[in-house]
Amino acid sequence: MKPWIPAALAAVIATAGTLSHAEEALLDGIAAQVGNEIVLLSEVMTASAPVEAQARAAGATPEDINQIRGQSLDRAIERALVRQVVRRAELDATEAEVEDAISGIAKENQISLGQLRESVESQGMPYSVYRERIRTEIEHSKVMNGIVAGRVRVSDDDIKSRYLQELGDQPEGGEEFFLRHILIAATPQRSVAETCTLAQSGQARVRDGEDFRSVAAEISQANPERGGTLGWIHEKDLAAWMRPAVIELGPGQMSEIVEMPFGCNLILLVDRRTYEPVSYEQAQNPLHNQLFNEQMELEYTKFIEELRSQTYIERKDLFSRPSES
Repeated sequence: MKPWIPAALAAVIATAGTLSHAEEALLDGIAAQVGNEIVLLSEVMTASAPVEAQARAAGATPEDINQIRGQSLDRAIERALVRQVVRRAELDATEAEVEDAISGIAKENQISLGQLRESVESQGMPYSVYRERIRTEIEHSKVMNGIVAGRVRVSDDDIKSRYLQELGDQPEGGEEFFLRHILIAATPQRSVAETCTLAQSGQARVRDGEDFRSVAAEISQANPERGGTLGWIHEKDLAAWMRPAVIELGPGQMSEIVEMPFGCNLILLVDRRTYEPVSYEQAQNPLHNQLFNEQMELEYTKFIEELRSQTYIERKDLFSRPSES
C-alpha cells in the first residue's frame, strides 16, 4: 500500500482555498450517484485542486479545467465502486490496521505521531478525515490483493517469452560503459566549427571543476534533462564514432572533442565494467513480478468496468467526461 503522506495532503489543502465563490457554491451539490451512494462535488473539487492549480499556472483554459474535474469525478466514482465491494466482501480496514499504517507513515517521515497529527491539522485537514483517507488506501489494497490478484496468472511460458524478448540477444561477455554525453548540434545557422568552439568551452568548464551534468543540462542537445546521461552501454552498441573516444578512458575521465558532420561531442566515462549476461534463473523472479504487476493493472481495469456495468451510475453532466477531447 502506498501511504498517504503529509506532503501529499498539503498539496490538496494548499490549493483547495483557490476556488472562486461561485465554485465554492458548488461544493454542496451531488456530482454522481453510484448504487445507493452519492459522490459530493466537494470530494471532486478537493481532489482535483492540486492538478487544477498546476494547469492554471501553465495557462489552462476553462475547458481544460472542466476536463480535469471530469477526470476527478470519474476517479471518485471508481472509489465509490471499490467501497461497495469492500462492504460486500467484508474487507473493511480495522482500527488496528489504520493505527499501524499511520505509525508506519510517521516512522518513515521520522516524526512522532503527535507531530504527524499537528502537520495534518496545520494544513487545514481534520485528523479524522486524514484517518479516513488512510482507511481508504488500506481497503483499496485489500481489494487489489484479495480479489484482483486472484485473477492474475503468470505462467512459466509467459516468463520465458519475456526473457527472450528483453534479454534473448544480450551479449555473451565484453565490457559496458556508463556514459554522459554533451552534443552541440550543427544547424543551418551554426556551422560544425562553431559547435566545436562551444563544445571546447564546455570542456574547459568541466576541467575547471564544474559538474559535467550541470554543463550538459545547460548546453547539450543530448538528454539535457538528464544531464547528458546515457547510462550503461555495451561496447557492441557503441556508435562507431564513439568507440575510439571512450575505449581507452578510465572511470571519471573525459574524452577530447569529437567532431562529426552533425556537430561536436564530448564524452564522460563515469565507469566501466565487465559485462555479465543475465541468466534465466537470475531474471525469473524480477520478470515474474514485472508481468504480475502489468497483469494486475489490466485485471483491475477489467474489474472496475465489470462493476460499472453491474451498478446503477448516474453521472451529473457538470464536467467533461474522460473520453471527451
